[in-house]
Amino acid sequence: MDKSYFKNALSFSHELMKSKIKKGDTVVDATAGNGNDTVLLAKLVGENGKIYAFDIQDIAINLTKKKLSDKKLLNRTRLIYDGHENIKKYLTDKIDFAIFNLGYLPKGDHTIITKPKTTIKAIKYLLELLNPEGIIAIVSYWGHTGGSEEKIALEEYISTLDQKLYSVIKHTFINQKNNPPIFFGIKKS
Repeated sequence: MDKSYFKNALSFSHELMKSKIKKGDTVVDATAGNGNDTVLLAKLVGENGKIYAFDIQDIAINLTKKKLSDKKLLNRTRLIYDGHENIKKYLTDKIDFAIFNLGYLPKGDHTIITKPKTTIKAIKYLLELLNPEGIIAIVSYWGHTGGSEEKIALEEYISTLDQKLYSVIKHTFINQKNNPPIFFGIKKS
């Protein structure tokens, strides 16, 4: 059996990025965090692609900027020090892919977390911008205070998306301890 079906949520999202994103695409990292996804996105979209990366923490923006700069990828990325709920202020381009890593910044302040209301607001706007066959990937780290509420609200919202317009999947391990991350994917028809 193909082992790709048995990857954790983060590995699953990275495989999806690598298979979906093409040179010249426009993509969004809605939670820049430590910059790892932003760097991968920057490599995948190539010199003619565009990345919009959002975060509300100075440390996250600075870490991401340094990683991009070290790899000479900063010129194709717009780093935005603002919450993803405000994407509408910065972005009107159609997009091909967006990623969210929900929860808190690893090795950061665990009291600063993503929230259901702002996450869903961002997703709603990104759905308007999503090109046909475009994907929104969401990795929900939900084992912290507030994480379960966000996961539940997110799943309730995306499960109502019109199946004629979107396909929605959920990928998770059901026999692992400690609230393993969950991958949610939304693909526009």
